Amino acid sequence: MPEFPTETLNSPEAAEAVRIITALKDAGFVAVLAGGCVRDALLGRKPKDFDVATDATPESVREVFGKRNTLAFGESFGVIGVLPQRSAASSETSGKLMPTEVATFRADGNYSDGRRPDSVTYGDAEADAMRRDFTINGMFYDLFESKVIDYVGGSEDLENGRLRTTGKAVQRFDEDKLRMLRAVRFATTLGFAIEYKTFAAIQNHASDISVVSGERIGAEMRRVMTAPAVDVGLETLVDTGLALQIWPGLQTMNWTAFSKATEATKHRSFEVTMAIALFHLPGDTLHSLRLIFDDWKLSVAERRSIEAALTHAETITQCDGLAWSRLQPILIDDDAETIVATARALAPKSRGVARAARALSGDPNELNPAPFVTGADLIANGMRPGPEFKSILQSIREDQLDGKLTSREDALQRALQDKP
Repeated sequence: MPEFPTETLNSPEAAEAVRIITALKDAGFVAVLAGGCVRDALLGRKPKDFDVATDATPESVREVFGKRNTLAFGESFGVIGVLPQRSAASSETSGKLMPTEVATFRADGNYSDGRRPDSVTYGDAEADAMRRDFTINGMFYDLFESKVIDYVGGSEDLENGRLRTTGKAVQRFDEDKLRMLRAVRFATTLGFAIEYKTFAAIQNHASDISVVSGERIGAEMRRVMTAPAVDVGLETLVDTGLALQIWPGLQTMNWTAFSKATEATKHRSFEVTMAIALFHLPGDTLHSLRLIFDDWKLSVAERRSIEAALTHAETITQCDGLAWSRLQPILIDDDAETIVATARALAPKSRGVARAARALSGDPNELNPAPFVTGADLIANGMRPGPEFKSILQSIREDQLDGKLTSREDALQRALQDKP
């Protein structure tokens, strides 16, 4: 069994979990770290959060910490949020911490809605481990005994790089259809292989994912799309049959080109990876994006950023000899970084991409200098507002950017000459 690295407990989030576990222990209850934080620590990864599991009922948890210091996150499912402790020494830090989830050990009843249990019964750690989705998420860590508690074989699966459901895969997926996509997400982000019975169950029931809400699908796909091995993740979606429900266009992906493009970009955002993928799918990419936008419930900002990349990235790859007045408006776009990052993935050795990146990282005043002439200047010099304003100002602005006009005086003179 891999060792639990104690240095994992040095963060403020971990300190909060330790405080909570200590308080529950002092009150006579069993309390341990649970789930993802144990998995990530054993893998040598920094946990994003630290969840606590206990034999204390939700009511008891609220009694230990006080109702004013707790939130009923999901009290009917045995989950209470404990607010961070505030003190003079740690007020700044505690104000940035999220509540710690404290869940009572439980066993779940039927999942008639394919998402949440109809009922829960409180139990012990072993019963709680057996209800969890995958073995690697079913381990606990006892701080005071300094030992990993594993009833489901999660530590062995971690060592073997294997993703396996806890118990029968069909039952786990029937309880919550999203777990099929979560299996692909975990395999992708952790670099694990999906165990063959688990994989077969996904293939046999892939069409059931259609009942899952777009918001939940989108949340999982954001994680798949930002994983280093996103190409493997998307191919797994195709191989399992989930792609037919989630993203049918993946069936026609140019995998070789897509893999090369994603390898060429480090720290890819969701928007950049989406744009890269859409560039390597045949057909109307903007139409495909609109379908995904509706299906995954993407935000307006995400859609705007991806559309900007699809519209302008190829121009950036070929902009080495492009007039500055044509390139500059793209580089002052709100989504310029996404555009350039996408262009770099498409053509990593392009001199145009290098030019755009240099300009984007340079002096903002040089990238977007104040215009020599505005509409107010034209009015002050006797011109009447009208449709010609736009074309005059645009022409002057382009010449300013291209260095053909070098002063406000020259620009005003030019504007008066162009006066209709």
